Amino acid sequence: MGKQVLIVGGGLAGTIIANGLCRHLGQELKSGEASITMLGNTDTHMYQPGLLYIPFGRFRESELFRDQRKVLDRRVHFHIDAATAIDVEANQVTTESGKSYSYDYVVLATGSRIRPENIPGMAEGAHWFYDLDGARKMREALDDFEGGKIVVNVNAPHKCPVAPLEVSFMLYDYLKNKGVGDKTEITYTYPIGRLHALEPVAAWTQPEFDKYGIKYETFFNTKEVDPSAKTISSEEGVTLDYDLLVTIPPHSGAQVIEDSDLGAGGWVPTERETLLREGSTNVFVVGDTTNIPISKAGSTAHFEADTIIDNLSSLISEGRWSRNYDGKVYCFVETGMDSGTYVWFNYETPPNPGAPSQMIHWFKLAYNRLYWLSARGLL
Repeated sequence: MGKQVLIVGGGLAGTIIANGLCRHLGQELKSGEASITMLGNTDTHMYQPGLLYIPFGRFRESELFRDQRKVLDRRVHFHIDAATAIDVEANQVTTESGKSYSYDYVVLATGSRIRPENIPGMAEGAHWFYDLDGARKMREALDDFEGGKIVVNVNAPHKCPVAPLEVSFMLYDYLKNKGVGDKTEITYTYPIGRLHALEPVAAWTQPEFDKYGIKYETFFNTKEVDPSAKTISSEEGVTLDYDLLVTIPPHSGAQVIEDSDLGAGGWVPTERETLLREGSTNVFVVGDTTNIPISKAGSTAHFEADTIIDNLSSLISEGRWSRNYDGKVYCFVETGMDSGTYVWFNYETPPNPGAPSQMIHWFKLAYNRLYWLSARGLL
């Protein structure tokens, strides 16, 4: 029997890996020396970064979605059958339907999920853009907003670490263009003693916030939200009033990871260079699912996926390891409705955000349109 590759999760990382393996292992797939199976929980693939634009009317909902089967190479055996148990000792995954799938190599691409319910009052009192329903509600709230106090509240852990900065800058521009900017006060909260986890990004952000009059409150670990009083309080004893609360909810990993005892909080302990589960030789971990302390972002997932494609292809076709992951991350950062910058870094090189420009903003908009080529492994 040929080598069986099982991919658990149908998001960006899992999709890139499935398509990339098909491209690299064409002969092995044709001869039966290899097979690729993906387990997903939906027949729809969503472009998650596009959710940031929905509240501002800059993206149509229909542009976010494609049929997953059409995004995947036809040689991938795709099943809408979510994993419920992963047994890494028996090399087997059990699904909601009760079926069991064996593997020689497994890729855990189970992603992350928002958990606003973990903070009292947050689900009832806050808005967010990390799922479609939340983005729609935030759009309605911004349509109705005529000035007042906005709090942009950041909780950890969360995916797309620059998104809180992006939404703050975009709110400033959006409200200014709406004619209520001079009636609005924006306050940004962050759980540690600076404005971003990456120190160079935090150092860049502070003067940018000062330039626009965006206030900030650091060491703000959210304790509770009071929707009736319209206040948000921290574990440190600070309470802020708001008229509109935009939150970056805390995230956790997939339930199946916790249920399978593969990692606290749904994050799998992962070797940062090999992207193998610690202590394993055939369990690869990618994207948000890892516990590696780098950005949980689409570009991270993409660069990790490329590494896993190379290694799995080499292991199956040549019996050898190909290369290690160097921690590369590249993120465009919106700094308003028509300007942007970017950050890139790896394990050895820290980020160094440049001056915002309209050109970089247009680069990000262009990438939004090219995403589907990326998911197909063509970019």
